[in-house]
Amino acid sequence: MSAEKELIEKFYRAFQQRDYQTMANCYHPDAKFEDEAFKLQGNEIAAMWHMLCERGTDLELSFSVSEQSGKVSAHWEPRYTFSQTGRKVHNIIDAEFEFKDGKIIKHRDQFNFWRWSRQALGTPGLLLGWSSMLQNKVSQMANKSLRSFMKKA
Repeated sequence: MSAEKELIEKFYRAFQQRDYQTMANCYHPDAKFEDEAFKLQGNEIAAMWHMLCERGTDLELSFSVSEQSGKVSAHWEPRYTFSQTGRKVHNIIDAEFEFKDGKIIKHRDQFNFWRWSRQALGTPGLLLGWSSMLQNKVSQMANKSLRSFMKKA
């Protein structure tokens, strides 16, 4: 097993245990992270995982890590209660990684936003989850929440 694949397995095992410190230590200081809600870099990434671990009190996570032609990817499925609505969510996420100096330098998570929004937001997500308007609003709210969390931490 490559060191990169081992690092990603360590990352998701730490996530299962809500160990945000270990997760943060897997990233290069110049790392970039992106998904449907966030576009982050550097210490913002560590803060996001810290926030999600702290708020995800009922988080359950399954994952698998694969490596093909020197590229490491992961498939992970978190189950949790979305704190803003109290609704149960089962998200299905595929992640791609790039590495530098033995750490994650680029992390891209992809998931079906409409599927997520129907679960997390209910009727508004069902009716508008396909629209960039709702995705932008959720992204703005998520980033505002992260900024507020970073000020407190």
